[in-house]
Amino acid sequence: MVVLVVKRRLAAVFGVCLVLGGVLASAKWLSAVPVFSAAVTPPVVLVIDPGHGGEDGGAVSADQSVTESQINLEIALRVRDLMTLFGQPTVMTRTEDRAIYSSQAQTLREKKVSDLKNRVALVNELDGAVLLSIHQNSLPSSPVTHGAQVFWNGGEGAEAWGTMVQDALNQTVNAGNEKQGRRIADSIYLMKHVQSPAVLVECGFLSNGEETVLLQKPDYQLTLAAAIAAGYMAWNGE
Repeated sequence: MVVLVVKRRLAAVFGVCLVLGGVLASAKWLSAVPVFSAAVTPPVVLVIDPGHGGEDGGAVSADQSVTESQINLEIALRVRDLMTLFGQPTVMTRTEDRAIYSSQAQTLREKKVSDLKNRVALVNELDGAVLLSIHQNSLPSSPVTHGAQVFWNGGEGAEAWGTMVQDALNQTVNAGNEKQGRRIADSIYLMKHVQSPAVLVECGFLSNGEETVLLQKPDYQLTLAAAIAAGYMAWNGE
């Protein structure tokens, strides 16, 4: 019974998010105006992190024509716009296709290390922050593998949050290809070093040609963003 109630709540919130996303698509000026407020406004800032950026393009498609960093950004911006409509305070780690490394970094390795440290510092210096990191997956050895999967860190409440997002994705983009969320490995620097609940969403596989095409489509990006937002709102409303 509890599972059924949660699924119904997710479906309802997802529907609202998708409708609001459609409004944004037709009226971009609304993205800066909090039209709706959550029932209980929590003292939480949602840090939305589009992974990679700039020289660090992340994963690439099989034909090398599509990089992860830009798709991450487009989905993250859609999540931000939906959260704004719900009155949820947000901070973006980046709003352009660039990394956020410090000026002292020179080599690509130094830039990547500096970029990650700056993202961690941004989250840890914000009171009441939680982290949502958006990424794309790749598994060249299995080009048929597809779908969105969620990972979480050891922060209090992170597993519940990640499970909500995974459920929302399973009910939408993963229908018939449901995946199970899991605790992320400690080798992932960003997720290990932030001191708050953190969720990372691998939205799809750039090693899968069909999914790569989908991930570039605005309507599919909106569906992903709505599912991610619905999972967050369902968790945050508990």
